[in-house]
Amino acid sequence: MTGSETGPNLVGFRINHRTMRADTRRLAELADRVATGQIGYDRRRAGALRTYVRLLCDGIHHHHRMEDEVLWPVLERSAADEIDLRELSDDHASLDPVLDEARAAVDDVVAVFASGGAGGERARVAAGRLATVLAHLRDLLDEHIEEEERLVFPVIRRYVSVADWNTVERAVRKGGALRFELPRIERYAQPDEWAELKRTAGPVLRLTLAALRPGFRRREARVFGG
Repeated sequence: MTGSETGPNLVGFRINHRTMRADTRRLAELADRVATGQIGYDRRRAGALRTYVRLLCDGIHHHHRMEDEVLWPVLERSAADEIDLRELSDDHASLDPVLDEARAAVDDVVAVFASGGAGGERARVAAGRLATVLAHLRDLLDEHIEEEERLVFPVIRRYVSVADWNTVERAVRKGGALRFELPRIERYAQPDEWAELKRTAGPVLRLTLAALRPGFRRREARVFGG
């Protein structure tokens, strides 16, 4: 989502934040249901879960790295006296070990299921650990993103040029896993936001989604059921 002639358009960033928060919450709830025996899981679904969690963690890390390396320098050039970014950067650094914990925890889930432990105590313990880590990640993201949007978005709107904003958004898109990110943007965008994205991107968005949506929905159903 690029800027408009009247200033940076933050719709794409806002949706990206929403997808990270919503999917982390959704996965934490799923892991808790597996841990408490509310839903059955098997080796194949555990493998799909690992892929999903790792893609999510990689996406969160990439987003925050692009903020540190691309967006923050833009803000420092455009509005250095208007905002202090140190706490937000510290948040990014503190999130990385939690992302690593989530990756390790979901690897443990897969290892237990691969060894034939589906439905047993070891599986419940592993899923419980994953649920705890994801709940912690959820809470950190909620706090960080709410603070970031409160502090940073007004400064972007007031001081950042459309050209600079477009550079930021291109950098964020460049390293993302499109097959994973784009269908999730479609899922979590509000109707007016999605209409705006379609107007901006044109037929390319529709054609790309048509190609990516079936594979994503199969992966999503394997992880969450349905």
